[in-house]
Amino acid sequence: MDYAKIVSDTVDKLADEESYSFMFHKSRVGGPVPNIDDVKDIINLCRSILFPGFYGDTTMDSHLLKYHLGMYTEKLFEKLLQQIEASLCFSDDLKCERTAPVWSERQSNSADIAAAFIEWLPELRNILSSDVEAMYNGDPAATSFGEIISCYPTVRAVGNHRIAHRLLELGVPLLPRIISELAHGETGIDIHPGATIGRHFCIDHGTGVVIGETTIIGDNVKIYQGVTLGARNFPLDDEGNPIKGIPRHPILEDDVIVYANATILGRVTIGKGATIGGNMWITESVPPGKVVI
Repeated sequence: MDYAKIVSDTVDKLADEESYSFMFHKSRVGGPVPNIDDVKDIINLCRSILFPGFYGDTTMDSHLLKYHLGMYTEKLFEKLLQQIEASLCFSDDLKCERTAPVWSERQSNSADIAAAFIEWLPELRNILSSDVEAMYNGDPAATSFGEIISCYPTVRAVGNHRIAHRLLELGVPLLPRIISELAHGETGIDIHPGATIGRHFCIDHGTGVVIGETTIIGDNVKIYQGVTLGARNFPLDDEGNPIKGIPRHPILEDDVIVYANATILGRVTIGKGATIGGNMWITESVPPGKVVI
């Protein structure tokens, strides 16, 4: 058997333009797509800043806290700036020509976005602390806040989501979805970066949870493993293509509880204080305070 010919023929087929078509990212300026390893570094740096001593240098002394936070935050700004630039270029190569005025403007915009994100970190820590508290209060098996931060996949998944959602709000394409999918792979919890989630949010156990793009979740909401907050149908345009970006996922008002493996589909509203029992299939709105079993 002529192995060299097999290899050569295979390469010829793989290099045929018709075979790769949309499978190949061909940047007009030679710029890369966001780098997955660098995005992972961004998440780890965020965790080290938000939960010092639990992530990053776990031997950190309180007297050196400001030094470590300064070091982590500077690194975060640099890496975030690079990945935002790559995301913006990827989303619109035509506007990312490597001419001095265009490139300078894109770098300036990326720096402004990265700075706005950095400025938001204290608020993010405050929001995540409310999530940790919700998880601790909602799980009798939890022994401490530290255990929640160190061990619970929900902290990582919801933390990634809040980072991704903020970047999406700041106008960054692609990068938020990468961040959310990293959490999905790490925890089994799938939250689209477009979903809006209030404070004091708890996912118990978490495996198999799916939260769609236009979902809105209020404060003090708790959901269990296997819950799906999804779309019921996909309206099509005149050419038969799905219409993007329209509200098609549920609204969960404050103080709602959704038990394991419940499925809630469409733009329905689960009213304040309502409880949805396990394994329920919900396609209509539920009034406030109602228990559905």
